[in-house]
Amino acid sequence: MPFRDCIGHQQSIALLQSAVAHERLAHAYLFHGEEAIGKRLTAIRLAQALNCERPPESEGLDSCGTCRSCQQIEARTHPDFFVIEPDPEQATPQIKIEQVREIEHQIMYRPLIGERKICLINDADRMTIGAANALLKTLEEPPGHSLFLVISSRPAALPATIRSRCQALRFTTPARTQVEAALILKREIPPADARFLAIISEGRIGEALTSDVKDTRARQQELVDLVRPQSLQSIGSILASAEAIAKADRAQDILAWLTRWIRDLVLIQVQGDRDQILNLDDLTTLEAYAQQADTDALLDLLREIELTEQRATRHLNLQMALEMILLRLRDALTLSSAPLSI
Repeated sequence: MPFRDCIGHQQSIALLQSAVAHERLAHAYLFHGEEAIGKRLTAIRLAQALNCERPPESEGLDSCGTCRSCQQIEARTHPDFFVIEPDPEQATPQIKIEQVREIEHQIMYRPLIGERKICLINDADRMTIGAANALLKTLEEPPGHSLFLVISSRPAALPATIRSRCQALRFTTPARTQVEAALILKREIPPADARFLAIISEGRIGEALTSDVKDTRARQQELVDLVRPQSLQSIGSILASAEAIAKADRAQDILAWLTRWIRDLVLIQVQGDRDQILNLDDLTTLEAYAQQADTDALLDLLREIELTEQRATRHLNLQMALEMILLRLRDALTLSSAPLSI
């Protein structure tokens, strides 16, 4: 598919098209930005555009998406297009030095059918030190027919030497309206579900396109049940819920949903844009809580949840942390002193 298949990123695409038009395409690019927002897809579309056998008659570089070359690049069978990425089967997925050396060997030879040999390195920040050093040698003296497309959502994790040898292009999250429109068109789902996925994915189009709506709404409902007055008024219920969630290894997921729910509550309290509210189906409960909840305590709690999430990889007792957060939420909602009528 051509560049119009990319949701957002018009500025980055225009810069690439201009570079080709003026014969100023760099030998290596670093596409960076949040996860799952279309960086890799844009890189694939660029590779297709550069090798397309039947380029469309348009003002800028693009591809037809249907010729043999475009289809081969999509299927990763094109002899001049290579992809390096971490092995998802590994406990800690990494890009190893052997993968980079194999590409080095391939990239030295002239293209077989196209004008360039193109190497896409996905999740490049997962390269081992050896792999990064091997890539650096190639980037220092790249063959004239080569193009490296380095993709990363954590560019700071890449060696500075690698970053300095790539032209950086920052990709930003597409507008929510663009994500919603794409979901309605591509997944043929109702607007309400498209809105829900666009908000919960925070504009990460790749995540929104693959998320299971039914499963995601079930996870949302679990959080809604957890914050109901009848659940939070009982300390015993809070402790039992935290234990069950921790045993199911769901603590971090619940904390993420809790963050979104508290933000919705604060948004109502400060009379913010209600179009940004995720939990619209629970609006009655949120409005009732908003009338008596302590806003400062809620903001402090959001900061505490953020710290807990940061410490989650340091053998933190997540059950105990979740218990304390739910108890603090109970206090912030003033449920410990007076029952809430909903």
